[in-house]
Amino acid sequence: MAESPFVLVVCATARECASPQGWRTLVCGVGPVESAAATAAEIARLRPSAILHLGIAGARRASGIAPTSLIIGTASRYCDLGVTADWAPNTVDTAPALIAAAQHVLPAARSLVIGTSARIGGGIGCDVEAMEGFGVLRAAQHAGVPAIEVRAISNEVEESDRAHWHLDDAFAAITNATPALVAALMRAVAGGDHA
Repeated sequence: MAESPFVLVVCATARECASPQGWRTLVCGVGPVESAAATAAEIARLRPSAILHLGIAGARRASGIAPTSLIIGTASRYCDLGVTADWAPNTVDTAPALIAAAQHVLPAARSLVIGTSARIGGGIGCDVEAMEGFGVLRAAQHAGVPAIEVRAISNEVEESDRAHWHLDDAFAAITNATPALVAALMRAVAGGDHA
Protein backbone atom coordinates (compact mmCIF):
# COMPACT_ATOMS: atom_id res chain seq x y z
CA MET A 1 0.00 0.00 0.00
CA ALA A 2 1.34 3.45 -0.91
CA GLU A 3 2.33 5.72 1.96
CA SER A 4 0.33 8.89 2.58
CA PRO A 5 1.85 12.11 1.25
CA PHE A 6 4.17 13.86 3.68
CA VAL A 7 6.45 16.88 3.88
CA LEU A 8 10.08 16.47 4.97
CA VAL A 9 11.32 19.50 6.93
CA VAL A 10 15.04 20.07 6.35
CA CYS A 11 17.14 22.38 8.55
CA ALA A 12 20.89 22.93 8.82
CA THR A 13 20.84 22.85 12.62
CA ALA A 14 18.54 21.50 15.31
CA ARG A 15 17.72 25.05 16.51
CA GLU A 16 16.12 25.82 13.16
CA CYS A 17 13.86 22.75 13.27
CA ALA A 18 10.64 23.07 15.24
CA SER A 19 9.70 20.05 17.32
CA PRO A 20 7.91 17.69 14.94
CA GLN A 21 4.14 17.75 15.22
CA GLY A 22 3.29 14.99 12.79
CA TRP A 23 6.02 15.80 10.28
CA ARG A 24 9.48 14.35 9.68
CA THR A 25 12.67 16.36 10.02
CA LEU A 26 16.24 16.16 8.79
CA VAL A 27 19.13 18.12 10.27
CA CYS A 28 21.29 18.25 7.16
CA GLY A 29 24.39 20.07 8.44
CA VAL A 30 25.88 23.42 7.49
CA GLY A 31 26.89 24.38 3.96
CA PRO A 32 25.88 23.44 0.44
CA VAL A 33 27.82 20.16 0.27
CA GLU A 34 26.55 18.73 3.57
CA SER A 35 22.99 19.80 2.80
CA ALA A 36 22.97 18.28 -0.69
CA ALA A 37 24.46 14.96 0.43
CA ALA A 38 22.22 14.55 3.48
CA THR A 39 19.07 15.59 1.62
CA ALA A 40 19.75 13.26 -1.31
CA ALA A 41 20.27 10.31 1.05
CA GLU A 42 17.08 11.08 2.99
CA ILE A 43 15.02 11.47 -0.18
CA ALA A 44 16.23 8.07 -1.37
CA ARG A 45 15.32 6.55 2.00
CA LEU A 46 11.92 8.19 2.60
CA ARG A 47 10.59 9.50 -0.75
CA PRO A 48 8.79 12.56 0.66
CA SER A 49 6.01 14.28 -1.27
CA ALA A 50 7.65 17.69 -0.79
CA ILE A 51 10.54 19.31 1.06
CA LEU A 52 10.33 22.41 3.23
CA HIS A 53 13.80 23.81 3.82
CA LEU A 54 13.85 26.19 6.80
CA GLY A 55 16.48 28.26 8.53
CA ILE A 56 17.94 31.63 9.31
CA ALA A 57 19.69 33.91 6.85
CA GLY A 58 21.42 37.23 6.40
CA ALA A 59 20.05 40.17 4.44
CA ARG A 60 22.09 42.85 2.71
CA ARG A 61 21.89 46.20 4.47
CA ALA A 62 20.76 47.99 1.31
CA SER A 63 17.73 45.69 1.01
CA GLY A 64 16.08 47.23 4.08
CA ILE A 65 14.90 43.80 5.22
CA ALA A 66 14.53 43.88 9.01
CA PRO A 67 15.70 41.15 11.39
CA THR A 68 13.11 38.40 12.00
CA SER A 69 11.46 39.09 8.62
CA LEU A 70 10.37 35.92 6.87
CA ILE A 71 11.51 35.31 3.30
CA ILE A 72 9.89 32.86 0.88
CA GLY A 73 12.38 31.67 -1.70
CA THR A 74 11.18 31.93 -5.28
CA ALA A 75 14.45 30.25 -6.28
CA SER A 76 17.77 29.22 -4.75
CA ARG A 77 20.90 30.52 -6.46
CA TYR A 78 24.35 28.97 -5.92
CA CYS A 79 26.56 32.05 -5.76
CA ASP A 80 29.87 30.19 -5.36
CA LEU A 81 29.68 28.46 -8.73
CA GLY A 82 31.75 30.40 -11.25
CA VAL A 83 30.89 28.49 -14.41
CA THR A 84 28.22 28.96 -17.05
CA ALA A 85 24.88 27.19 -16.83
CA ASP A 86 25.78 24.85 -19.72
CA TRP A 87 28.47 23.37 -17.44
CA ALA A 88 26.39 23.28 -14.26
CA PRO A 89 23.15 24.94 -13.17
CA ASN A 90 23.35 27.64 -10.53
CA THR A 91 19.63 28.25 -9.91
CA VAL A 92 16.74 26.02 -8.89
CA ASP A 93 13.31 27.60 -9.25
CA THR A 94 10.65 26.86 -6.66
CA ALA A 95 7.40 25.26 -7.81
CA PRO A 96 4.74 28.00 -8.11
CA ALA A 97 2.20 25.96 -6.13
CA LEU A 98 4.57 25.79 -3.16
CA ILE A 99 5.28 29.52 -3.35
CA ALA A 100 1.54 30.22 -3.41
CA ALA A 101 0.95 27.90 -0.45
CA ALA A 102 3.65 29.62 1.61
CA GLN A 103 2.42 33.10 0.65
CA HIS A 104 -1.10 32.16 1.71
CA VAL A 105 -0.03 31.40 5.30
CA LEU A 106 2.75 34.05 5.47
CA PRO A 107 1.13 37.06 3.79
CA ALA A 108 3.63 39.52 5.30
CA ALA A 109 6.67 37.59 4.06
CA ARG A 110 8.68 38.84 1.10
CA SER A 111 9.20 36.49 -1.84
CA LEU A 112 12.74 36.65 -3.25
CA VAL A 113 15.57 34.63 -4.76
CA ILE A 114 17.77 33.38 -1.89
CA GLY A 115 21.50 33.10 -2.50
CA THR A 116 23.50 30.11 -1.30
CA SER A 117 27.18 30.46 -0.41
CA ALA A 118 29.59 28.46 1.71
CA ARG A 119 30.87 31.70 3.23
CA ILE A 120 29.16 34.61 4.93
CA GLY A 121 29.02 37.50 2.49
CA GLY A 122 29.38 35.24 -0.54
CA GLY A 123 25.80 35.58 -1.75
CA ILE A 124 26.66 38.22 -4.32
CA GLY A 125 23.72 39.45 -6.37
CA CYS A 126 21.03 38.41 -3.87
CA ASP A 127 19.43 40.46 -1.10
CA VAL A 128 19.20 37.37 1.13
CA GLU A 129 21.86 34.73 1.60
CA ALA A 130 22.15 31.46 3.45
CA MET A 131 24.38 28.41 3.21
CA GLU A 132 22.26 25.37 2.32
CA GLY A 133 19.29 26.22 0.11
CA PHE A 134 20.72 25.38 -3.30
CA GLY A 135 22.08 22.07 -2.00
CA VAL A 136 18.70 21.04 -0.61
CA LEU A 137 16.67 22.20 -3.60
CA ARG A 138 19.10 20.73 -6.16
CA ALA A 139 18.97 17.32 -4.45
CA ALA A 140 15.18 17.53 -4.48
CA GLN A 141 15.15 18.60 -8.14
CA HIS A 142 17.30 15.60 -9.11
CA ALA A 143 14.82 13.30 -7.35
CA GLY A 144 11.72 14.96 -8.80
CA VAL A 145 10.52 16.16 -5.38
CA PRO A 146 9.10 19.71 -5.14
CA ALA A 147 10.91 21.85 -2.57
CA ILE A 148 10.84 25.36 -1.14
CA GLU A 149 13.21 27.40 1.02
CA VAL A 150 11.86 29.74 3.72
CA ARG A 151 14.17 31.83 5.90
CA ALA A 152 14.02 34.18 8.88
CA ILE A 153 16.50 37.05 8.81
CA SER A 154 18.93 37.04 11.72
CA ASN A 155 21.47 39.65 10.65
CA GLU A 156 22.79 42.09 8.10
CA VAL A 157 25.28 40.33 5.84
CA GLU A 158 27.76 43.17 6.36
CA GLU A 159 27.64 42.88 10.18
CA SER A 160 30.59 40.71 11.22
CA ASP A 161 30.01 41.06 14.97
CA ARG A 162 27.65 38.24 15.88
CA ALA A 163 26.79 40.03 19.11
CA HIS A 164 24.66 42.28 16.89
CA TRP A 165 22.85 39.40 15.21
CA HIS A 166 19.27 38.55 16.25
CA LEU A 167 19.72 34.79 16.42
CA ASP A 168 17.22 33.91 19.15
CA ASP A 169 14.47 36.01 17.57
CA ALA A 170 15.17 34.59 14.10
CA PHE A 171 15.12 31.00 15.40
CA ALA A 172 11.79 31.74 17.10
CA ALA A 173 10.36 33.32 13.94
CA ILE A 174 11.19 30.34 11.73
CA THR A 175 10.09 27.67 14.19
CA ASN A 176 6.84 29.53 14.94
CA ALA A 177 6.05 29.60 11.20
CA THR A 178 6.75 25.90 10.68
CA PRO A 179 3.36 24.34 11.60
CA ALA A 180 1.41 26.61 9.25
CA LEU A 181 3.94 26.08 6.46
CA VAL A 182 3.87 22.29 6.78
CA ALA A 183 0.06 22.28 6.75
CA ALA A 184 -0.04 24.55 3.69
CA LEU A 185 2.45 22.41 1.77
CA MET A 186 0.56 19.27 2.70
CA ARG A 187 -2.60 20.76 1.21
CA ALA A 188 -0.64 21.72 -1.94
CA VAL A 189 0.87 18.28 -2.48
CA ALA A 190 -2.34 16.46 -1.57
CA GLY A 191 -4.01 18.44 -4.33
CA GLY A 192 -1.36 17.18 -6.71
CA ASP A 193 -0.46 20.67 -7.94
CA HIS A 194 3.31 21.14 -7.67
CA ALA A 195 4.33 22.07 -11.18
